[in-house]
Amino acid sequence: MNKNLYVGNLSIEVTEEDLKANFSEVGKVVSVTLIKDKYTGLNRGFGFVEMETEKEAQDAIQKFNGGSLLGNTITVNEARPKKDQGGPRRDSNRGGGGGGFRGSRGGGGRRY
Repeated sequence: MNKNLYVGNLSIEVTEEDLKANFSEVGKVVSVTLIKDKYTGLNRGFGFVEMETEKEAQDAIQKFNGGSLLGNTITVNEARPKKDQGGPRRDSNRGGGGGGFRGSRGGGGRRY
């Protein structure tokens, strides 16, 4: 079990202090990270909470997953390592290209 927890479906009003206060009910909170939009600075609706022990993390999942925080029903589960999270992936078997801007970049082709 990982000590890092993913917390989703958060209200845009939730602060890191709110998360820390909430999760402190089951144990010591080591860190809280609320993910924000880089352009607007607004909360993106999810974040991460690191508990001090794996038992506290498990207790937090049991207590808070499906619970309510500032009017939203939140999801709490074990955070996946960064390497497993989404994002653009390059599959060497598929090749490159495609439509749009990405397909037209690069050297090689003829220009008219």
